[in-house]
Amino acid sequence: MRAIVQRVSEARVTIAGRMTGEIGAGLMILVCAMQGDTEAEADQMAQKIAKLRIFKDEAEKMNRSLLDTGGAALVVSQFTLAADTSRGNRPGFSTAAPPAEGERLYNHFSNRLRALGVEVANGEFGADMDVSLINQGPVTIWLEV
Repeated sequence: MRAIVQRVSEARVTIAGRMTGEIGAGLMILVCAMQGDTEAEADQMAQKIAKLRIFKDEAEKMNRSLLDTGGAALVVSQFTLAADTSRGNRPGFSTAAPPAEGERLYNHFSNRLRALGVEVANGEFGADMDVSLINQGPVTIWLEV
């Protein structure tokens, strides 16, 4: 499973002008299930992200997690994180999980974050979405489990 995590002061997703998810301070999470991923990888990614210490403490050091700050997460499916550009200029996505499996793992990941105590908003799997955010820091981290 792959993810791009961005520390944000706010983020939202709209589909055809309809807002489907919105958060204040927290994390914007773009997530992609890869071929062979299972619930174990989704669980591990959720644990990692919930405990990732990328929020500032009183001394202005990145030492606090999403769980520590009580921030929210906006989770958006992003199969293009599986892009392979090693053989030319057109990306291939054959390493991404098949759509049905990707959607199942995307939902499992979101539910696991909720079970950990994180407020979660979502995009819509497979939809053409407009994502807007204010990246705070900026802090952007690429993760793979």
